[in-house]
Amino acid sequence: MIETNPKILVFSTENVSDPGIDLAGRNKMHYSPSVYVITLPCSSGIRPSWIVHALENGFAGVFIAADGSDCAYISDCTTRTGKIIADTQDMLRERSIDPARVKMAALCSVCAEPFEKYMDSFSKQLRKLGAASTPNTE
Repeated sequence: MIETNPKILVFSTENVSDPGIDLAGRNKMHYSPSVYVITLPCSSGIRPSWIVHALENGFAGVFIAADGSDCAYISDCTTRTGKIIADTQDMLRERSIDPARVKMAALCSVCAEPFEKYMDSFSKQLRKLGAASTPNTE
């Protein structure tokens, strides 16, 4: 059975994308109640194993709300985060998990509407992909 509202894990950054996501909530914008946000200092700190773990344990998709060029910590954040996503997608292919279950976009502190649109389109895409992986029972 395909989930009506697929569970999406969002990795967000405290100084850049979190304020935009919070703004979406304050403005009562409508996106799936099955969106869960984890805040990190910088998107380049995400580990591919975290994303794989989420997808193997009940999340239908993972969205990285990246810092982009606004990162306050490192100048090559976008490049590093892109490599993390590429490495993750390789790991997913090895596990026969569709790499399309992972998305990344730069979100700024006032990007409430883009966040809402990303969650809506990603939810639709995940519904088309079908049910998420079965939980890892090993």
